[in-house]
Amino acid sequence: MKASERADRARRRPDVPRGAVTAADGLLVVDKPQGLTSHDVVGATRRLAATRKVGHAGTLDPMATGLLLLGIGRATRFLTYLVGADKTYEATVRLGAETATEDADGEIVAARGCRIADLPEARLPEALTALSGPIQQVPSAVSAIKVDGVRAYQRVRDGQDVELQARPVTIHELRLTAEPRKAIVEADGTLSDGPDSVQAVDIDILVSCSSGTYVRALARDLGRELGCGAHLTALRRTAVGPFDIDEAHTLADLSAQVETDASSPEPHGVSTIPLEEVARRCFERLALTEGEARALRYGQPLDAEVLKRAEAPEGRRLQASAKTAEQRVVAGFAPGGRLVALLRHQGPRARPVLVLDPA
Repeated sequence: MKASERADRARRRPDVPRGAVTAADGLLVVDKPQGLTSHDVVGATRRLAATRKVGHAGTLDPMATGLLLLGIGRATRFLTYLVGADKTYEATVRLGAETATEDADGEIVAARGCRIADLPEARLPEALTALSGPIQQVPSAVSAIKVDGVRAYQRVRDGQDVELQARPVTIHELRLTAEPRKAIVEADGTLSDGPDSVQAVDIDILVSCSSGTYVRALARDLGRELGCGAHLTALRRTAVGPFDIDEAHTLADLSAQVETDASSPEPHGVSTIPLEEVARRCFERLALTEGEARALRYGQPLDAEVLKRAEAPEGRRLQASAKTAEQRVVAGFAPGGRLVALLRHQGPRARPVLVLDPA
């Protein structure tokens, strides 16, 4: 890492207190502020939770805000199974101008302009419908996807042309949430009425989509569909699987919680969602017999027939899209309610892919 990058990261680093004791294993739902990277939030959480063992289930760009799922302690091992969850976003798209990064952080590279009068009543809904359902999406060239071992965004920064292959994603819902409104754009991207300004249109949309969807690529493609160009100006993630923004904590909230906890006679650390609750909300539940629980604790497989006893998770499903038998993950609970393992169907067996209560 260059010295300038280290200095920039140090300036961004949130000033948060260190937890008095290590937080319990579990999930933390954080409301990421604008301007911080997901790694910045992980770093702050390591201090708040008094542990290095913190990871996240899917990044948010610095420009974006909203729900970031963090695993603490053993819950980091859950994250692999949460990354693929469906996600919901609220976004603002500016029609009439394209940027190099497909969002507001990049320089404007084309400004054809757009007026509300150019958007007859049915035109926008038709364009949104064309981008809904199962689609082939070309990810943003400044994404974190690796090309021959190097992140695509790094290749772009180095002046290379990057062409990524289209990949299948599913847009479950894509709709307007407010009336389109006028915006005036200068060549430098600011809003003004200068001599070189171009009229644009801002629209607010809700996007519910499968994992791997790039909302700024949706904005780009919407601009192409309408023939005026577009880019993303605001993005807020409001849901990941069964976790909603209403249960998210800001870093300020967590800091206050840690300071209060540290002053108590018996501090418990920052509060997390326990592993058992995470499993019940995210996966199908399998009630195990004592013998089955014992076998799983030793890492032994069960007969695949036991999976027929699994019950649907509480609340929303982790992922709305259909899964094959091999993709299906089931949480096995011992008779006393203790989470033993996550299982997956493999041939004639139900094999433990993650044992959380070993013998």
